[in-house]
Amino acid sequence: MTSSNFPSLIDALYRLERRGIKLGLEHTSALLKSIGNPHNELKFIHVAGTNGKGSTCAMIANILRSKGKNVGLFTSPHLVRFNERIRVNGNPISDDEIIHFMEKANPHIEKIESTFFEATTAMAFDYFRNQKVDIAIIETGLGGRLDSTNVINPHLTVITPISMDHMDILGQDLNTIAKEKAG
Repeated sequence: MTSSNFPSLIDALYRLERRGIKLGLEHTSALLKSIGNPHNELKFIHVAGTNGKGSTCAMIANILRSKGKNVGLFTSPHLVRFNERIRVNGNPISDDEIIHFMEKANPHIEKIESTFFEATTAMAFDYFRNQKVDIAIIETGLGGRLDSTNVINPHLTVITPISMDHMDILGQDLNTIAKEKAG
């Protein structure tokens, strides 16, 4: 693939959204295994909650960067461009790095029938390993316990305020939702 293929490659990645949300860690674990388990070589701070996850992740990343750390940051959604979801020291992943990942992982993504978020999570972990980050700040997607980011073994977990959110998936009361988000 070349840079000129990047728009079609991103379209293919977005088509994975048709697979919907699959709560559970099996697909993500299988995809990560197929690309060498990059998450096992990283240190993580995992951020979950209802509100303020992105801001909290950004603040933690900036504090660590100010202390000279090489910091990966994985958040969603993006504001303008997909690349914003995966950053190292504030710089988004390049188109070429996305192409490189997709060339390596797409056969596994298709075989495993990974979702968009599962593939994106694996891409972030693989990129952070390749960039040799000191620590990766990871924002959960939906929930916590069964969110694809929960395959990690974090050094620190941060829980932001929790409220009634995704009740059809996470539960009908605040206590149940809090348990899900806590992982």
